[in-house]
Amino acid sequence: MDFERQKAIMLAENITSFIKFVNQRHENKNNFRLHSDKLYQIKLLTEEYKFQIIAEELLRINQFDWDGKYTYYLVDQFQNGMNIIDEYVQNHYNDLFLLTARIHTLKNLIVSFNK
Repeated sequence: MDFERQKAIMLAENITSFIKFVNQRHENKNNFRLHSDKLYQIKLLTEEYKFQIIAEELLRINQFDWDGKYTYYLVDQFQNGMNIIDEYVQNHYNDLFLLTARIHTLKNLIVSFNK
């Protein structure tokens, strides 16, 4: 179960990194590679699906011991939001292509939790 706990912690760290990346790129108004309105939509989606809370909870519950039931619940909640964001990025690929690598990493981490 230690391996599962480490995967949950790694997912939480990557969620936090994704949120920070989106926020930093949104604050940088001179960024010519990402469309600011569409990036703002991604920021709103991360807030709507409470990605920061999910990441903090994943870190908290798996810090010392593996809690499988709650971890799988949080991963499912995150996957629901990530599917929406992934579809949005695919629809606006020309403006948001820089996010695809991070989204791909997060989706692979989610898949590792499927039974």
